[in-house]
Amino acid sequence: MASSSYYQDQKPHDDYPNPFSESHQAGVQYDLKGNERPYMNLAQNDGAEEPFQSHGYDHSYSDSRPPFAEESSDVGLVHNPEGFGHSGYQDLEYADPYGSREPAPLVQEVEKSKPLSKFFADGKYPLEQRIENKKRGIGRQRHAFLVYILTLAMIAVTIYELVLNAQTQGSPFSFKPVVNPMLGPSSSELIFVGARFPPCMKYVEALPPSTNFGCLNNTANPATSICSLETLCNFGGFHGQNPNQWFRFITPIFLHAGLIHLLLNMLAQYLLSGQIEREMGSGGFLITYFAAGIFGNVLGGNFSLVGVPSVGASGAIFGTLAVTWVDLIAHWQFQYRPVRKLIFMTIELAIGIAIGFIPSHLGGFLMGLLVGTIFYPIISVTKLHRTITWIFRLSAIPLAVILYVVLIRNFYTSDPYAACPGCRYLSCIPMALNNYCQG
Repeated sequence: MASSSYYQDQKPHDDYPNPFSESHQAGVQYDLKGNERPYMNLAQNDGAEEPFQSHGYDHSYSDSRPPFAEESSDVGLVHNPEGFGHSGYQDLEYADPYGSREPAPLVQEVEKSKPLSKFFADGKYPLEQRIENKKRGIGRQRHAFLVYILTLAMIAVTIYELVLNAQTQGSPFSFKPVVNPMLGPSSSELIFVGARFPPCMKYVEALPPSTNFGCLNNTANPATSICSLETLCNFGGFHGQNPNQWFRFITPIFLHAGLIHLLLNMLAQYLLSGQIEREMGSGGFLITYFAAGIFGNVLGGNFSLVGVPSVGASGAIFGTLAVTWVDLIAHWQFQYRPVRKLIFMTIELAIGIAIGFIPSHLGGFLMGLLVGTIFYPIISVTKLHRTITWIFRLSAIPLAVILYVVLIRNFYTSDPYAACPGCRYLSCIPMALNNYCQG
């Protein structure tokens, strides 16, 4: 609706008389072409009934302004515009509908006076919100920073492996003397850069330090370029003592047998381990990841073939897979179709263990269950559930320590094959090429 200021401010063109002038009131009017026409002023109608009054209109509007000209130009279209958008119903979606002007926070801060609560509990925000976040897959943090860093580091190390193999054998992929089906370097080169290889970690009677191996540049079978075990093990050798490169329990986590091995592991790490880090937080995830990865190499070093190098982050990834089992069991009532999920996870676990080095995968999974129980944020609705959770947590701590101590001691002080003669077949298919798993 236009205001009266429009009619007051506009000036008629010189060629057209103003229809609201005094002549208009005197009885003369003009048409659109400017011609004079007779006009009867209704205001001078002696005693006659004014037509506007008969229809409820006031004759006061017969002046130079139309009826709506009395409206002020300062009047807005909205009553009380200053308060527009500040009434209770305008921000009902975001504000407290019961009158509070301050929106309730979605997540309250974790109590700072208890830093360990970030690892063992869910903080002090409401139970209902924690349950809703669990159902929606919302964890403690938005990004899996450690998974990103670990993935980049493993890609960089794999590139280094391929470059080193290209420098020694003329190709980034090993085709001689043995083809690497994973599209990666030779086994000698994997040992050189830090693979788990028991003869480099302790004295192995079947492969003493005096044993000769093919050098990194060897492409013939039998080997024509010969190097000692100490040279092949790298990292400064043995200094005239028995091999004791204990760090080979850790370094294989960052190494991979080739591009295919790297691609499979990084895909699982990004999708599975990344989600676990977002749910657990980076602190608990870091401990769980490396505890599982190292223990996978400890168990593999005890019961895998001593003459075959082993690399990969599979043990650590299986540790994060075990955390999903902790989540399923502890939060059974919050899961969508838990029985169905249990069936799929069982099949997934069986396939994952079967296609790799079983001792390493089993070791990572077992340690992941224990450490994941300790650090995974479990929601307890009842006191009984909370009590059971803490019983498992307190039991998992000494059990994890005992497993580490016993198996590391067993690795260095005894022959694992004597304790478990059939365990070698967990990571070996008997064939003539591998001397029927006797190596």
